[in-house]
Amino acid sequence: MSMFSKLITLFRGTAHEAGAAVVDANALRILDQEIRDADNALARARDDLATLVAKRRMTEKELQNLRDQSVRYEGSARAALSKGDEALATEVATRIAELEGEIALKTPQLGDMRSAEERMHQTIAQTQQKVENLRREIDVVKVNDSVQRAQAAVASRGGSATAALGSAADSLKRIKERQAVQDEKFRAAGELEDRRTGADLDAKLAAAGILPGHTSASDVLARLKAPKEEALQLEAPRLQIEAQPVPVERKDEA
Repeated sequence: MSMFSKLITLFRGTAHEAGAAVVDANALRILDQEIRDADNALARARDDLATLVAKRRMTEKELQNLRDQSVRYEGSARAALSKGDEALATEVATRIAELEGEIALKTPQLGDMRSAEERMHQTIAQTQQKVENLRREIDVVKVNDSVQRAQAAVASRGGSATAALGSAADSLKRIKERQAVQDEKFRAAGELEDRRTGADLDAKLAAAGILPGHTSASDVLARLKAPKEEALQLEAPRLQIEAQPVPVERKDEA
């Protein structure tokens, strides 16, 4: 195979793929148009059927008219025969023969027209049913296509939302880390300032209760209790003396 033939084959394959892609992308529009074409074809078929019905009815009227004429002429021929007018009877008989020939010719035509009419009725009804079934299937396909597009949109937006939430979480994490670092800087600066001014040492002495001029709650409570304890210590000897028994004088010793 020459290079030119290969290029032609490649072009045909590419054109087929491109055509198939276009058909797939516009499948619903194509189906809608095919349904419209089928409806138009059905409308033309109904028009043809209406024309056939009209012609069949006209043929029936013509046949009925021919039969009526044939019956009337038969009466006229008998009347001519009864009068002995053989020539007139023969002329009337000739006309009757012509009428019967036309009746014999149109009767099969009428039968064919009735058969064609019946077939067209069945064909139109079947085609109409197929079109309706296809239209319902297309409606289902359209609904499914809409649902799938909605699902794809939700999935796409959900993925975008997930990515956005992930990015927001990363940003929040970085902000918290910066704030934590800044807090540590402030804390370290405060500690350095306390060491420079001796505030940290004073805090340690105050916590130990040995800072000059520092009075704790326990110290205050001890001070409040001290006067009572001293007074009790002073009153103790006197109370002991008062508690001793007083000697009783005896009269006989006096």
